[in-house]
Amino acid sequence: MAGGQRGAGAATPQLRRDKRLVCVEYPGVVRDEGKMLQTLGGEEGVSRVYADPSRRLELHFRPKDPYCHPVCANRFPTSSMLLKVKRTTRRKRTEAGEPEEDVQFEVEILGIVTTVYKFQGMSDFQYLAVHSGPQGKHTSMYDKVLMLKPEKEEFFMNDLPLYIPPPIFSRLDTPVDYYYRPEIRHREGYHNPPVSSENLIGLSRARRPHNAVFVTFEDEEIPSKPLDAAEQTWKRVCSNAIDHKAEEELRKLFEVRPIWSRNAVKANISIHPDKLKFLLPYLAFYMLTGPWRSLWVRFGYDPRKHPEAKIYQVLDFRIRCGMKYGYAPNDMPVKAKRSTYNYSLPITVKKPASHTAGIQDLKQGLSTSGTPSPRKPAFSKYKLKDSIYIFREGSLPPYRQMFYQLCDLNVECLQKIIHRNDGTEAACTERDGWCLPKTSDDLRDTMSLMIKQIIRSKRP
Repeated sequence: MAGGQRGAGAATPQLRRDKRLVCVEYPGVVRDEGKMLQTLGGEEGVSRVYADPSRRLELHFRPKDPYCHPVCANRFPTSSMLLKVKRTTRRKRTEAGEPEEDVQFEVEILGIVTTVYKFQGMSDFQYLAVHSGPQGKHTSMYDKVLMLKPEKEEFFMNDLPLYIPPPIFSRLDTPVDYYYRPEIRHREGYHNPPVSSENLIGLSRARRPHNAVFVTFEDEEIPSKPLDAAEQTWKRVCSNAIDHKAEEELRKLFEVRPIWSRNAVKANISIHPDKLKFLLPYLAFYMLTGPWRSLWVRFGYDPRKHPEAKIYQVLDFRIRCGMKYGYAPNDMPVKAKRSTYNYSLPITVKKPASHTAGIQDLKQGLSTSGTPSPRKPAFSKYKLKDSIYIFREGSLPPYRQMFYQLCDLNVECLQKIIHRNDGTEAACTERDGWCLPKTSDDLRDTMSLMIKQIIRSKRP
C-alpha cells in the first residue's frame, strides 16, 4: 500500500443474546438469495426442518423437478456469532504531500449462532425424466408423467415409453471403508451343508420365537392348548396383580368372542406390548391363511366348522387414493404412515428413540413392595382407540390400510351384505369363508363410496 496508514480504531460491540440465528453452510456460490432459498425449500421448509431435530436439511439443485435427488446436511450445535463489520477509509495527504489513509472499523454483533447445517456428504445419482430414442435423441417426458391438475381417464391410458425411477438411491452419502473378508465357503476344509428347511432361505422373514402356534387354512387339526414353552414363559413374566388382571380380562374377551385381532385386544385391555406378545400365545393360536388370517383364535375353536364364525372374518380394506379417484395430492383423506418422498438416510439421521420396557414398565406402576404406586400407571397410554378396529359411518379410518373383522363394521348396509346367506351357508372356502363369493369386493366398494361422500361433504 502506498503511503502510510494510521492505526485502525474499533469500539467494543454489544452482545445481543436475545437474537439466535441458524447457519447453513451452502455448498455453492450464492448470487441470488431468493433462488438459494428455493433450493432449500424456502423459509417455510427450513423452519420446518429446524423445528424437528431428527430431520436433515435437503438441498435440491433443481427445485422445480420432483425427480431431483437432494443433497442432505447434518445438524450440529455450535457457539458462534454473526458479525457485521464496516470499514471506513479516508484518504488524505500529509503536509509533505504523501498519501495517507485513515481506516476505521465498526463492528456489530447481529446475533448468536446456536445451530449449523453442514453438507458433508457426496451428491447422489440423478434420474431425469428423459427418453433416449434412436440415434441418441433425447426427449423430455415431464409434460407426460407429471400431473399438474386433475386429469381424465384418457391421460392414464396414453401409450408412453417405460419410465420407472428408483424409489431409493444410495443408502449412505458419506464414503466408508469396507473391510473385505473371505467367504466361509472358500476356507480350507469347508463342505456345503445339506439343503433342508432349516437352512433354506425363505421369501419372508423368519418368525420370532415367542412360542406361538401357527395354523394354516389347510391344516386339519386345531390346537386345544398352548405349547409348554408358551405357558412357562407367561408364568415367568406374569409377576404382579396387573398381569393377572390382564390375563383374566383377555380370557373373558375370548369367551365372549372366540376370534380377535391384536389391535382389537389392545383397544379393550391395558397391557404393555412386550407382555401382550407373551400373553396371546398362551390363550390363542394364530391363523396364517384363509378368511381369518392374521387373527388370534381361542384354543379348541375351529371357525371352519361353525358358519356363525363368518362375522369374525377379516377384511383387508385400503382407501382408494389418487387423481383418478377424485383426490388431489393435498386432499388425500388419510395421510400415509410412510412415503418415499420423505425418505431419510437411515444411518446418518438421528432417529427418535423407541420406548423400551424398563424396570418401572415391567412392574406396571407397582412399587417394590407390590402395592400400587401413587403415580399414574404408564400403561394407560398403550390402550388404543376404538377406531383402530371399528368402522363407523361418518368417520374416516385412521390409516390408509385397515384390517377389519366383519362384526366390527358398524354400518347397517354393510351388515346386510355380510348376512345375505344366513342359514344357507354350504361350505367354507379359503377366499370367502362362509360368505357369498365376492362379498369382500362388495364391502370395499360400499365403504369406498361412503368415504368419498365424507370427503366431499367436508370440502369448502
